[in-house]
Amino acid sequence: MLRTTRVLAGALLAGLALLTSAGAAAADDPSATPSPSASDDASGPTEAGTTFRTATALQQNQRATAGASTGDYLYWVFPADAGQRATVKAKITLPENATRHGTSTWQVDVYDGLRRRQACMYGRQTGKAGADASAVELTCVLRTVRAWAEPWANDPLPGSYYVRLTVVDLPSADLGLPVRTEVEVTAADKGGAGDVDGTLAQPLVPGVSSVAQASDGSSDDGDSATPAVSLGSEPEDGWASGWWTDRWLWTVGGGILGALAGVFGYSLTRGSGRPSRVPPGV
Repeated sequence: MLRTTRVLAGALLAGLALLTSAGAAAADDPSATPSPSASDDASGPTEAGTTFRTATALQQNQRATAGASTGDYLYWVFPADAGQRATVKAKITLPENATRHGTSTWQVDVYDGLRRRQACMYGRQTGKAGADASAVELTCVLRTVRAWAEPWANDPLPGSYYVRLTVVDLPSADLGLPVRTEVEVTAADKGGAGDVDGTLAQPLVPGVSSVAQASDGSSDDGDSATPAVSLGSEPEDGWASGWWTDRWLWTVGGGILGALAGVFGYSLTRGSGRPSRVPPGV
């Protein structure tokens, strides 16, 4: 019995170590949350759109740069999949102090594929630059993207996300001054903690149904009368299949540990298999 108890206890400890190491491996996997590199920065776009429809496509872990005039609305679009928590960072390099006439206020906003403004969990979404400031840095950390949500909810869903950067307050004499902007998007994979039951049939990417219809040959025009629809960007490894998450690992591991605990409890309660008292005359 003592030997059996030791074996079961060792199995329980091994199962716990397996789950712990698996979670740590998933967290330390560099492919899950790749860090920006010099090659990523170099390959980022060097311009920005001026409307939602002309937003410049941007991949996660890329740095986009663009020259603009103070007062312009600048747009980028990036993909965010289920289980990801995106962080948008923006930097505005201002012109020389001698050319400015006062304080300016800059703001970065993020919209989903339905053009619903998404609230920032935390970060400096709006920043003021004094007359002697050389740059303004803004940050917006979004909520974790859900695989599915109720139609009336404003939860972030898989699909395209638009970044809009502009100045919201400044002296009128400063309109049109040249500025230099940088935008970078990173995302952390929150894993099973953000999983929900249900998935979307298609990610919220504007224009995807129109392009699918045109590719099926259902359009009767057959010429260039219908303008091409820009789909923006999508994840490099495609959109999530929607069924595999690390919750499966914890579910299977929990079942194995539960079974081992049941066997261990049974071995403690059944005794040695011999009666504690031998009847007289036997």
